[in-house]
Amino acid sequence: MTSLDNSAFSTWSLIIWFALLALAMLFGNIIRRKVGFLKKLLFPTAIIAGFLGLAFKYLAYYLPEIIDFFFNGYSNSFISSIKLNVIDFNIFLQQITYHSLALGFIAMGLKTAKDSKTNKFKGKPIKSGLLIVNSYLLQGILGLIFTIGLGYIFKSVAPYSGLLLPMGFGQGPGQANNIGSIFENNGFIGGQAFGLAISTIGFIWASVAGVYYINKRAKEGLLKRIDVDNKEVINSVEIETSEEIPVSEAIDKMSIQIIFIFVIYAVAYLFMKFITSLIGTSSNFTTSMVSLIWGFNFIFAMLFAILFKLGIKFIRKKGWMKRKYTNEYMLNRISGVLFDFMVVASLMSINIEALAETGLLVTLILMTTAAGFITYYYLSYTTKIIYPEYPHEAFATMYGNLTGTAPNGIALLREIDPNFETPAADNLVTGSSSAVMFGAPILLITGIIYLPGWYYLWGSFFLLIIFFVIFNYFMLKPSRK
Repeated sequence: MTSLDNSAFSTWSLIIWFALLALAMLFGNIIRRKVGFLKKLLFPTAIIAGFLGLAFKYLAYYLPEIIDFFFNGYSNSFISSIKLNVIDFNIFLQQITYHSLALGFIAMGLKTAKDSKTNKFKGKPIKSGLLIVNSYLLQGILGLIFTIGLGYIFKSVAPYSGLLLPMGFGQGPGQANNIGSIFENNGFIGGQAFGLAISTIGFIWASVAGVYYINKRAKEGLLKRIDVDNKEVINSVEIETSEEIPVSEAIDKMSIQIIFIFVIYAVAYLFMKFITSLIGTSSNFTTSMVSLIWGFNFIFAMLFAILFKLGIKFIRKKGWMKRKYTNEYMLNRISGVLFDFMVVASLMSINIEALAETGLLVTLILMTTAAGFITYYYLSYTTKIIYPEYPHEAFATMYGNLTGTAPNGIALLREIDPNFETPAADNLVTGSSSAVMFGAPILLITGIIYLPGWYYLWGSFFLLIIFFVIFNYFMLKPSRK
Protein backbone atom coordinates (compact mmCIF):
# COMPACT_ATOMS: atom_id res chain seq x y z
CA MET A 1 0.00 0.00 0.00
CA THR A 2 1.30 3.46 -0.83
CA SER A 3 1.73 6.18 1.77
CA LEU A 4 -1.39 7.87 0.41
CA ASP A 5 -4.49 5.78 0.92
CA ASN A 6 -6.80 6.96 -1.88
CA SER A 7 -9.81 5.36 -0.22
CA ALA A 8 -9.44 7.53 2.90
CA PHE A 9 -12.17 10.10 3.40
CA SER A 10 -9.56 12.82 3.99
CA THR A 11 -8.45 12.57 0.36
CA TRP A 12 -12.05 12.70 -0.92
CA SER A 13 -13.65 15.11 1.53
CA LEU A 14 -13.14 18.21 -0.64
CA ILE A 15 -14.79 16.52 -3.64
CA ILE A 16 -17.68 15.19 -1.56
CA TRP A 17 -18.31 18.57 0.07
CA PHE A 18 -18.31 20.39 -3.26
CA ALA A 19 -20.66 17.69 -4.59
CA LEU A 20 -23.03 18.37 -1.68
CA LEU A 21 -23.09 22.08 -2.56
CA ALA A 22 -23.67 21.22 -6.21
CA LEU A 23 -26.50 18.80 -5.38
CA ALA A 24 -28.12 21.41 -3.15
CA MET A 25 -28.06 23.89 -6.04
CA LEU A 26 -29.40 21.29 -8.46
CA PHE A 27 -32.39 20.45 -6.25
CA GLY A 28 -32.82 24.12 -5.40
CA ASN A 29 -33.12 24.94 -9.08
CA ILE A 30 -35.74 22.21 -9.59
CA ILE A 31 -37.79 23.58 -6.68
CA ARG A 32 -37.37 27.15 -7.96
CA ARG A 33 -38.70 26.13 -11.38
CA LYS A 34 -41.59 24.02 -10.16
CA VAL A 35 -42.92 25.94 -7.13
CA GLY A 36 -45.02 28.80 -8.46
CA PHE A 37 -44.82 31.34 -5.64
CA LEU A 38 -41.01 31.01 -5.36
CA LYS A 39 -40.74 31.63 -9.09
CA LYS A 40 -42.99 34.69 -8.97
CA LEU A 41 -41.07 36.13 -6.02
CA LEU A 42 -37.80 35.75 -7.99
CA PHE A 43 -36.35 33.77 -5.12
CA PRO A 44 -32.74 33.00 -6.14
CA THR A 45 -31.89 29.34 -6.59
CA ALA A 46 -28.86 29.75 -4.32
CA ILE A 47 -31.09 30.81 -1.39
CA ILE A 48 -33.37 27.79 -1.76
CA ALA A 49 -30.32 25.56 -2.12
CA GLY A 50 -28.78 27.06 1.00
CA PHE A 51 -31.84 26.23 3.11
CA LEU A 52 -31.95 22.70 1.66
CA GLY A 53 -28.28 22.24 2.48
CA LEU A 54 -28.75 23.60 6.00
CA ALA A 55 -31.52 21.07 6.64
CA PHE A 56 -29.35 18.26 5.28
CA LYS A 57 -26.39 19.34 7.43
CA TYR A 58 -28.43 19.17 10.62
CA LEU A 59 -29.94 15.85 9.57
CA ALA A 60 -26.44 14.44 9.08
CA TYR A 61 -25.29 15.94 12.37
CA TYR A 62 -28.07 14.32 14.40
CA LEU A 63 -28.27 11.11 12.37
CA PRO A 64 -26.33 8.98 14.91
CA GLU A 65 -28.71 10.06 17.70
CA ILE A 66 -31.73 9.27 15.52
CA ILE A 67 -30.39 5.81 14.73
CA ASP A 68 -29.58 5.21 18.40
CA PHE A 69 -33.13 6.17 19.36
CA PHE A 70 -34.91 3.94 16.83
CA PHE A 71 -32.52 0.98 16.80
CA ASN A 72 -31.82 0.56 20.53
CA GLY A 73 -28.37 2.07 20.67
CA TYR A 74 -27.10 0.60 17.41
CA SER A 75 -24.87 2.90 15.38
CA ASN A 76 -22.04 1.58 13.23
CA SER A 77 -18.70 3.33 12.86
CA PHE A 78 -19.53 4.81 9.45
CA ILE A 79 -22.68 6.54 10.64
CA SER A 80 -20.97 7.76 13.81
CA SER A 81 -18.14 9.31 11.80
CA ILE A 82 -20.56 11.57 9.91
CA LYS A 83 -21.08 13.80 12.93
CA LEU A 84 -17.36 14.49 13.25
CA ASN A 85 -17.06 15.21 9.53
CA VAL A 86 -19.89 17.73 9.73
CA ILE A 87 -17.76 19.83 12.09
CA ASP A 88 -14.99 19.91 9.47
CA PHE A 89 -17.65 20.62 6.84
CA ASN A 90 -18.60 23.80 8.69
CA ILE A 91 -15.01 25.02 8.50
CA PHE A 92 -15.00 24.25 4.77
CA LEU A 93 -18.24 26.23 4.29
CA GLN A 94 -16.83 29.25 6.09
CA GLN A 95 -13.69 29.13 3.93
CA ILE A 96 -15.77 28.93 0.74
CA THR A 97 -17.82 31.93 1.89
CA TYR A 98 -14.71 33.93 2.78
CA HIS A 99 -12.70 33.31 -0.40
CA SER A 100 -15.58 33.25 -2.93
CA LEU A 101 -16.45 36.83 -2.01
CA ALA A 102 -12.95 38.10 -2.79
CA LEU A 103 -12.50 35.99 -5.93
CA GLY A 104 -15.88 37.18 -7.25
CA PHE A 105 -14.92 40.81 -6.67
CA ILE A 106 -11.67 40.28 -8.59
CA ALA A 107 -13.68 38.98 -11.55
CA MET A 108 -15.90 42.08 -11.32
CA GLY A 109 -12.87 44.37 -10.99
CA LEU A 110 -11.31 43.00 -14.18
CA LYS A 111 -14.36 43.98 -16.22
CA THR A 112 -14.32 47.11 -18.34
CA ALA A 113 -15.94 50.09 -16.60
CA LYS A 114 -16.05 52.33 -19.68
CA ASP A 115 -18.19 52.14 -22.78
CA SER A 116 -16.03 51.02 -25.71
CA LYS A 117 -17.74 53.46 -28.09
CA THR A 118 -17.90 56.66 -26.02
CA ASN A 119 -14.91 55.92 -23.69
CA LYS A 120 -17.04 57.23 -20.82
CA PHE A 121 -17.94 55.45 -17.59
CA LYS A 122 -21.17 53.52 -17.89
CA GLY A 123 -24.07 54.95 -15.87
CA LYS A 124 -23.45 57.30 -12.94
CA PRO A 125 -20.58 55.72 -10.99
CA ILE A 126 -20.02 58.50 -8.43
CA LYS A 127 -23.68 59.08 -7.58
CA SER A 128 -24.31 55.34 -7.52
CA GLY A 129 -21.32 54.77 -5.26
CA LEU A 130 -22.56 57.45 -2.87
CA LEU A 131 -26.05 55.93 -2.87
CA ILE A 132 -24.68 52.48 -2.02
CA VAL A 133 -22.50 53.83 0.82
CA ASN A 134 -25.27 56.08 2.15
CA SER A 135 -27.54 53.05 2.36
CA TYR A 136 -24.83 51.24 4.33
CA LEU A 137 -24.53 54.23 6.67
CA LEU A 138 -28.30 54.46 7.15
CA GLN A 139 -28.54 50.75 7.91
CA GLY A 140 -25.59 51.03 10.30
CA ILE A 141 -27.19 53.92 12.20
CA LEU A 142 -30.49 52.06 12.40
CA GLY A 143 -28.83 48.84 13.53
CA LEU A 144 -26.91 50.56 16.32
CA ILE A 145 -30.05 52.31 17.56
CA PHE A 146 -31.65 48.89 18.07
CA THR A 147 -28.66 47.07 19.54
CA ILE A 148 -27.62 49.89 21.86
CA GLY A 149 -31.18 50.15 23.16
CA LEU A 150 -31.89 46.42 23.37
CA GLY A 151 -28.43 45.80 24.81
CA TYR A 152 -29.68 47.30 28.07
CA ILE A 153 -32.50 44.73 28.16
CA PHE A 154 -30.75 41.62 26.80
CA LYS A 155 -27.20 40.98 27.96
CA SER A 156 -26.59 38.66 25.00
CA VAL A 157 -26.94 41.57 22.54
CA ALA A 158 -23.62 43.35 22.02
CA PRO A 159 -24.27 47.12 21.66
CA TYR A 160 -22.01 47.31 18.59
CA SER A 161 -23.62 44.32 16.84
CA GLY A 162 -26.00 46.61 14.94
CA LEU A 163 -23.14 47.32 12.54
CA LEU A 164 -23.73 43.83 11.18
CA LEU A 165 -26.95 45.13 9.62
CA PRO A 166 -25.26 46.88 6.66
CA MET A 167 -22.83 43.98 6.39
CA GLY A 168 -25.68 41.45 6.06
CA PHE A 169 -28.25 43.58 4.22
CA GLY A 170 -25.97 45.87 2.24
CA GLN A 171 -22.97 43.68 1.48
CA GLY A 172 -24.36 40.16 1.67
CA PRO A 173 -23.50 36.90 3.40
CA GLY A 174 -19.79 36.94 2.60
CA GLN A 175 -19.10 40.13 4.51
CA ALA A 176 -21.64 39.29 7.22
CA ASN A 177 -19.67 36.09 7.77
CA ASN A 178 -16.31 37.91 7.89
CA ILE A 179 -17.27 40.74 10.23
CA GLY A 180 -19.52 38.47 12.30
CA SER A 181 -16.48 36.25 12.91
CA ILE A 182 -14.41 39.26 14.00
CA PHE A 183 -17.15 40.36 16.41
CA GLU A 184 -17.49 36.83 17.73
CA ASN A 185 -13.75 36.64 18.40
CA ASN A 186 -14.04 39.88 20.36
CA GLY A 187 -16.80 38.91 22.75
CA PHE A 188 -20.09 38.80 20.81
CA ILE A 189 -21.19 35.19 21.26
CA GLY A 190 -23.07 34.03 18.16
CA GLY A 191 -21.85 36.99 16.09
CA GLN A 192 -21.20 34.99 12.96
CA ALA A 193 -24.61 33.29 13.00
CA PHE A 194 -26.26 36.63 13.77
CA GLY A 195 -24.64 38.28 10.75
CA LEU A 196 -25.56 35.40 8.44
CA ALA A 197 -29.16 35.42 9.73
CA ILE A 198 -29.38 39.14 8.88
CA SER A 199 -28.21 38.46 5.34
CA THR A 200 -30.72 35.59 5.01
CA ILE A 201 -33.63 37.82 6.04
CA GLY A 202 -32.27 40.44 3.66
CA PHE A 203 -32.70 38.02 0.76
CA ILE A 204 -36.36 37.61 1.71
CA TRP A 205 -36.84 41.39 1.75
CA ALA A 206 -35.11 41.69 -1.63
CA SER A 207 -37.48 39.17 -3.18
CA VAL A 208 -40.79 40.00 -1.49
CA ALA A 209 -40.57 43.81 -1.26
CA GLY A 210 -38.78 44.08 -4.61
CA VAL A 211 -41.51 42.16 -6.43
CA TYR A 212 -44.16 44.15 -4.53
CA TYR A 213 -42.67 47.40 -5.85
CA ILE A 214 -42.58 46.12 -9.43
CA ASN A 215 -46.17 44.86 -9.30
CA LYS A 216 -47.42 48.08 -7.72
CA ARG A 217 -45.74 50.25 -10.37
CA ALA A 218 -47.08 47.92 -13.08
CA LYS A 219 -50.67 48.30 -11.78
CA GLU A 220 -50.18 52.08 -11.85
CA GLY A 221 -49.20 51.81 -15.51
CA LEU A 222 -45.70 53.19 -14.90
CA LEU A 223 -43.91 50.10 -16.18
CA LYS A 224 -44.56 46.69 -17.67
CA ARG A 225 -43.47 43.45 -16.05
CA ILE A 226 -42.12 41.02 -18.64
CA ASP A 227 -42.09 37.24 -18.47
CA VAL A 228 -38.39 36.63 -18.92
CA ASP A 229 -38.93 32.88 -19.37
CA ASN A 230 -40.83 33.50 -22.61
CA LYS A 231 -38.67 36.29 -23.96
CA GLU A 232 -35.26 36.15 -25.54
CA VAL A 233 -32.87 38.19 -23.45
CA ILE A 234 -30.14 40.07 -25.25
CA ASN A 235 -27.13 40.51 -23.00
CA SER A 236 -25.44 43.89 -23.11
CA VAL A 237 -22.03 42.19 -22.87
CA GLU A 238 -20.51 40.82 -26.09
CA ILE A 239 -19.44 37.19 -25.85
CA GLU A 240 -16.24 37.93 -27.76
CA THR A 241 -14.68 40.87 -29.61
CA SER A 242 -12.34 40.82 -32.61
CA GLU A 243 -9.41 42.21 -30.61
CA GLU A 244 -9.39 39.32 -28.11
CA ILE A 245 -7.34 36.15 -28.16
CA PRO A 246 -9.09 33.08 -29.64
CA VAL A 247 -11.29 30.98 -27.36
CA SER A 248 -8.84 28.10 -27.53
CA GLU A 249 -5.28 28.14 -28.82
CA ALA A 250 -2.21 27.07 -26.83
CA ILE A 251 -4.24 27.74 -23.68
CA ASP A 252 -7.99 28.05 -23.25
CA LYS A 253 -9.34 31.58 -22.81
CA MET A 254 -11.27 30.55 -19.70
CA SER A 255 -8.01 29.28 -18.19
CA ILE A 256 -6.49 32.73 -18.75
CA GLN A 257 -9.33 34.39 -16.81
CA ILE A 258 -8.94 31.96 -13.90
CA ILE A 259 -5.15 32.39 -13.90
CA PHE A 260 -5.51 36.17 -13.68
CA ILE A 261 -7.99 35.91 -10.81
CA PHE A 262 -5.85 33.58 -8.67
CA VAL A 263 -2.59 35.43 -9.34
CA ILE A 264 -4.23 38.73 -8.32
CA TYR A 265 -5.64 37.13 -5.16
CA ALA A 266 -2.19 35.77 -4.28
CA VAL A 267 -0.69 39.25 -4.68
CA ALA A 268 -3.46 40.68 -2.47
CA TYR A 269 -2.66 38.02 0.15
CA LEU A 270 1.06 38.92 0.14
CA PHE A 271 0.20 42.61 0.48
CA MET A 272 -2.17 41.99 3.42
CA LYS A 273 0.45 39.73 5.01
CA PHE A 274 3.05 42.48 4.68
CA ILE A 275 0.78 45.21 6.05
CA THR A 276 -0.38 43.16 9.03
CA SER A 277 3.22 42.22 9.87
CA LEU A 278 4.06 45.93 10.04
CA ILE A 279 1.04 46.72 12.24
CA GLY A 280 1.60 43.85 14.68
CA THR A 281 -0.64 42.96 17.61
CA SER A 282 0.88 44.98 20.43
CA SER A 283 -2.42 46.57 21.52
CA ASN A 284 -6.19 46.16 21.23
CA PHE A 285 -6.27 48.74 18.45
CA THR A 286 -3.55 47.12 16.31
CA THR A 287 -5.08 43.67 16.84
CA SER A 288 -8.40 45.06 15.69
CA MET A 289 -6.78 46.62 12.59
CA VAL A 290 -5.17 43.28 11.68
CA SER A 291 -8.54 41.49 12.01
CA LEU A 292 -10.16 44.22 9.92
CA ILE A 293 -7.64 43.89 7.10
CA TRP A 294 -8.16 40.14 6.82
CA GLY A 295 -11.93 40.61 7.20
CA PHE A 296 -12.02 43.02 4.27
CA ASN A 297 -9.93 40.81 2.00
CA PHE A 298 -12.31 41.48 -0.89
CA ILE A 299 -11.49 45.22 -0.82
CA PHE A 300 -7.78 44.59 -1.34
CA ALA A 301 -8.57 41.90 -3.90
CA MET A 302 -10.68 44.28 -5.96
CA LEU A 303 -8.13 47.10 -5.68
CA PHE A 304 -5.38 44.88 -7.06
CA ALA A 305 -7.76 43.71 -9.80
CA ILE A 306 -8.29 47.34 -10.82
CA LEU A 307 -4.52 48.01 -10.71
CA PHE A 308 -3.93 44.92 -12.83
CA LYS A 309 -6.53 46.10 -15.33
CA LEU A 310 -4.91 49.55 -15.53
CA GLY A 311 -1.50 47.92 -16.00
CA ILE A 312 -2.76 45.80 -18.89
CA LYS A 313 -4.35 48.90 -20.44
CA PHE A 314 -1.03 50.79 -20.18
CA ILE A 315 0.88 47.90 -21.77
CA ARG A 316 -1.58 47.70 -24.67
CA LYS A 317 -1.46 51.46 -25.15
CA LYS A 318 2.33 51.27 -25.46
CA GLY A 319 1.93 48.56 -28.08
CA TRP A 320 3.73 45.90 -26.04
CA MET A 321 0.62 43.72 -26.10
CA LYS A 322 -1.54 43.45 -29.21
CA ARG A 323 -4.46 41.32 -28.06
CA LYS A 324 -6.97 41.62 -25.22
CA TYR A 325 -6.79 38.75 -22.74
CA THR A 326 -9.74 39.46 -20.43
CA ASN A 327 -13.24 38.56 -21.55
CA GLU A 328 -16.34 40.29 -20.15
CA TYR A 329 -18.70 37.39 -20.74
CA MET A 330 -16.46 34.80 -19.08
CA LEU A 331 -15.69 37.09 -16.13
CA ASN A 332 -19.45 37.54 -15.62
CA ARG A 333 -19.94 33.78 -15.60
CA ILE A 334 -17.05 33.19 -13.20
CA SER A 335 -18.30 35.81 -10.73
CA GLY A 336 -21.81 34.34 -11.01
CA VAL A 337 -20.56 30.85 -10.13
CA LEU A 338 -18.48 32.15 -7.22
CA PHE A 339 -21.35 34.18 -5.76
CA ASP A 340 -23.75 31.23 -6.11
CA PHE A 341 -21.39 28.99 -4.15
CA MET A 342 -20.82 31.78 -1.63
CA VAL A 343 -24.54 32.19 -0.91
CA VAL A 344 -25.18 28.45 -0.59
CA ALA A 345 -22.14 27.91 1.64
CA SER A 346 -22.94 30.89 3.86
CA LEU A 347 -26.50 29.72 4.54
CA MET A 348 -25.40 26.15 5.19
CA SER A 349 -22.81 27.36 7.71
CA ILE A 350 -25.37 29.09 9.96
CA ASN A 351 -25.32 27.83 13.53
CA ILE A 352 -29.02 27.75 14.44
CA GLU A 353 -28.31 27.03 18.11
CA ALA A 354 -26.52 30.37 18.44
CA LEU A 355 -29.74 32.18 17.48
CA ALA A 356 -31.95 30.34 19.97
CA GLU A 357 -31.31 33.02 22.61
CA THR A 358 -34.39 35.26 23.10
CA GLY A 359 -32.51 38.55 23.01
CA LEU A 360 -30.83 37.80 19.69
CA LEU A 361 -34.09 36.63 18.12
CA VAL A 362 -36.04 39.70 19.25
CA THR A 363 -33.26 42.03 18.08
CA LEU A 364 -32.95 40.21 14.76
CA ILE A 365 -36.68 40.41 13.98
CA LEU A 366 -37.18 44.04 15.03
CA MET A 367 -33.99 45.34 13.43
CA THR A 368 -34.37 43.63 10.05
CA THR A 369 -38.07 44.55 9.79
CA ALA A 370 -37.27 48.22 10.35
CA ALA A 371 -34.33 48.01 7.93
CA GLY A 372 -36.45 46.47 5.18
CA PHE A 373 -39.01 49.30 5.32
CA ILE A 374 -36.57 52.18 5.80
CA THR A 375 -34.27 51.00 2.99
CA TYR A 376 -37.34 50.69 0.76
CA TYR A 377 -38.54 54.26 1.36
CA TYR A 378 -35.05 55.78 1.33
CA LEU A 379 -34.31 54.29 -2.10
CA SER A 380 -37.78 55.20 -3.40
CA TYR A 381 -37.00 58.83 -2.60
CA THR A 382 -33.37 59.00 -3.71
CA THR A 383 -33.61 57.06 -6.98
CA LYS A 384 -36.23 59.50 -8.28
CA ILE A 385 -33.76 62.35 -7.75
CA ILE A 386 -30.56 60.65 -8.94
CA TYR A 387 -32.02 58.71 -11.88
CA PRO A 388 -35.04 60.73 -13.07
CA GLU A 389 -34.93 59.08 -16.52
CA TYR A 390 -35.30 55.52 -15.16
CA PRO A 391 -36.23 55.66 -11.43
CA HIS A 392 -38.08 52.32 -11.32
CA GLU A 393 -35.30 50.34 -12.97
CA ALA A 394 -32.78 52.02 -10.67
CA PHE A 395 -34.86 51.23 -7.57
CA ALA A 396 -35.30 47.57 -8.49
CA THR A 397 -31.55 47.14 -9.06
CA MET A 398 -30.41 49.03 -5.97
CA TYR A 399 -33.00 47.61 -3.58
CA GLY A 400 -32.23 44.04 -4.62
CA ASN A 401 -28.52 44.73 -4.17
CA LEU A 402 -28.81 46.62 -0.86
CA THR A 403 -30.97 44.04 0.87
CA GLY A 404 -29.65 40.94 -0.89
CA THR A 405 -26.78 40.76 -3.36
CA ALA A 406 -26.07 42.04 -6.88
CA PRO A 407 -27.75 39.00 -8.54
CA ASN A 408 -30.97 39.88 -6.65
CA GLY A 409 -30.83 43.37 -8.13
CA ILE A 410 -30.22 42.05 -11.64
CA ALA A 411 -33.06 39.50 -11.27
CA LEU A 412 -35.51 42.29 -10.35
CA LEU A 413 -34.23 44.49 -13.18
CA ARG A 414 -34.74 41.76 -15.76
CA GLU A 415 -38.45 41.71 -14.91
CA ILE A 416 -38.87 45.23 -16.29
CA ASP A 417 -35.76 45.81 -18.42
CA PRO A 418 -34.69 42.40 -19.78
CA ASN A 419 -32.49 43.84 -22.54
CA PHE A 420 -30.72 46.25 -20.15
CA GLU A 421 -31.75 49.25 -22.23
CA THR A 422 -31.32 51.57 -19.22
CA PRO A 423 -27.93 52.07 -17.48
CA ALA A 424 -29.32 50.60 -14.24
CA ALA A 425 -27.16 47.46 -14.44
CA ASP A 426 -24.07 49.53 -15.25
CA ASN A 427 -24.73 51.71 -12.21
CA LEU A 428 -24.55 48.59 -10.07
CA VAL A 429 -21.13 47.59 -11.40
CA THR A 430 -19.44 50.99 -11.60
CA GLY A 431 -21.15 52.19 -8.40
CA SER A 432 -19.81 49.18 -6.47
CA SER A 433 -16.29 50.12 -7.58
CA SER A 434 -16.56 53.76 -6.49
CA ALA A 435 -18.27 52.67 -3.25
CA VAL A 436 -14.97 51.09 -2.22
CA MET A 437 -13.47 54.59 -2.06
CA PHE A 438 -16.41 56.23 -0.24
CA GLY A 439 -16.79 53.28 2.11
CA ALA A 440 -13.38 53.80 3.77
CA PRO A 441 -14.90 55.42 6.93
CA ILE A 442 -17.10 52.35 7.48
CA LEU A 443 -14.06 50.10 7.28
CA LEU A 444 -12.33 52.08 10.02
CA ILE A 445 -15.44 52.18 12.20
CA THR A 446 -15.89 48.42 11.85
CA GLY A 447 -12.40 47.94 13.26
CA ILE A 448 -12.76 50.12 16.37
CA ILE A 449 -16.42 50.03 17.39
CA TYR A 450 -16.06 46.93 19.59
CA LEU A 451 -12.94 48.11 21.45
CA PRO A 452 -13.26 48.67 25.24
CA GLY A 453 -14.46 52.15 26.17
CA TRP A 454 -17.77 53.90 25.61
CA TYR A 455 -16.17 56.51 23.34
CA TYR A 456 -15.44 53.92 20.63
CA LEU A 457 -19.09 52.90 20.43
CA TRP A 458 -20.62 56.37 20.64
CA GLY A 459 -17.88 57.96 18.56
CA SER A 460 -18.53 55.42 15.81
CA PHE A 461 -22.28 56.02 16.02
CA PHE A 462 -21.95 59.78 15.58
CA LEU A 463 -19.36 59.38 12.82
CA LEU A 464 -21.89 57.30 10.87
CA ILE A 465 -24.42 60.13 11.21
CA ILE A 466 -21.90 62.80 10.17
CA PHE A 467 -20.79 60.92 7.06
CA PHE A 468 -24.40 60.11 6.19
CA VAL A 469 -25.32 63.81 6.21
CA ILE A 470 -22.22 64.87 4.23
CA PHE A 471 -22.50 62.15 1.60
CA ASN A 472 -26.23 62.76 1.15
CA TYR A 473 -25.57 66.44 0.54
CA PHE A 474 -23.17 65.71 -2.32
CA MET A 475 -25.29 62.85 -3.67
CA LEU A 476 -28.53 64.86 -3.88
CA LYS A 477 -26.82 68.06 -5.00
CA PRO A 478 -27.79 68.79 -8.64
CA SER A 479 -25.03 67.92 -11.09
CA ARG A 480 -23.48 70.64 -13.21
CA LYS A 481 -24.49 70.45 -16.85
